[in-house]
Amino acid sequence: MKAKNCLIFGGSGQIGSNLIRKLAKNNLRATVVTRNIHQKGLKIKTQANAGFIEIVESKIFDEKKIEKLFSTADFCINLIGILYEKNNGNTFKNIHSVFPTLLAKLCKKYNLQHLVHVSALGINEAVDSKYAISKLEGEKGILNNFSKTTILRPSVVFSNSDNFSTQFMTLLNRLPIFPLYYSGKTKFMPIHCSDLTDVIYHVLQNDIQSQIIECVGPETLSFKEIIETLLQLIGKKRVLVPMPLILANLSAKFFQLLPSPLLTEDQLRLLKYDNVPSGKYKTNKDIGLPSKLFFKDEVKKYSFMWRDGGQFSTEKYNQVD
Repeated sequence: MKAKNCLIFGGSGQIGSNLIRKLAKNNLRATVVTRNIHQKGLKIKTQANAGFIEIVESKIFDEKKIEKLFSTADFCINLIGILYEKNNGNTFKNIHSVFPTLLAKLCKKYNLQHLVHVSALGINEAVDSKYAISKLEGEKGILNNFSKTTILRPSVVFSNSDNFSTQFMTLLNRLPIFPLYYSGKTKFMPIHCSDLTDVIYHVLQNDIQSQIIECVGPETLSFKEIIETLLQLIGKKRVLVPMPLILANLSAKFFQLLPSPLLTEDQLRLLKYDNVPSGKYKTNKDIGLPSKLFFKDEVKKYSFMWRDGGQFSTEKYNQVD
C-alpha cells in the first residue's frame, strides 16, 4: 500500500523537524516546502529515511509552483508563523492571514483529506495585538474555505531548538538584572514540541476535523516561575525587577529596531494576557492526548550548555537516566 503524503509548510523549524520524524516512523511520507533548499535542505533530509521525504524549494506565494504539489498530497500541514514583522513582505497579514487562506482554497480545489493549521493560544483575548488579529483572520479564512480542517492553538512550545527557553537562558546567563513585564504574573502552560507533534499525528490518524483544539502542557507556570526555573537549572542568581509599563514600552521601541528583536511593542501587548485554555474549545486532553512532558524536567536535559563548564559541567554527568 502506497504511503500517504503530507505536504508540509514550515518543516525546517522545531515543530517541523520533530513532526517529520514522527510521520516517517508511522509510514507517512513528507513533502517539505522551503524557500532556501541550500540552507535548510541538509537539516530536513536527516529527519527521515530516503523515500519518506521530498524537499521542494519555493517561495510560499509562488502559487503556480506550490499548487502542483497539492495534486499528489493527501494531507496539508501549515506550521508557518512569525513573531515579528519584517520589511521584505513578511507581515503578520501576509503570513498569518493571506497564506493560510490560500492553502485552504488549494486544499478544497484538490480535495485533500485534511488540513492541519497551527495557530496560537490566547488570540481571542488579545484584541490589541496585530499578531493575534492576523492569526484570527487566518483561522477564519481557512474555515470559510475548507471544512476538513483542524486548527491547533498551542501555548508556548519549547524544546532544545526553540526560541523561548534557549533565548531566555542566554539572556539570564549574560544579564545581572532581568526585567519582569507585568510583574511576571502572566500565566503559560508550556507544551513540549514532541507532545504537540503527537497531537498533530493523532488528529490525522483519527480524522479529527472542523475543530479548534487548544494544546497545552501539563502545568501552569507564571512568567516569573519560568524565569526562576531557568535560573535554577543553569545555576545562576539574578535580580528580577518588575518593569514599569512606561519603561517596558520604551525598551520595546528600542529592541524592535534590531534585526532580530528581543521584544517588540506587539509582543509586549501579548504579555498582558494569560496563555491558558479559554474554556470555549476542546484541549488536547479532551481528545485523549494529554501532555506528558514537564517544563523543568525537559529543559534540564539541555540546560547544561548555559551552566558553568558547559557540556563538561558536573550537573550533566550526575544526571540519572
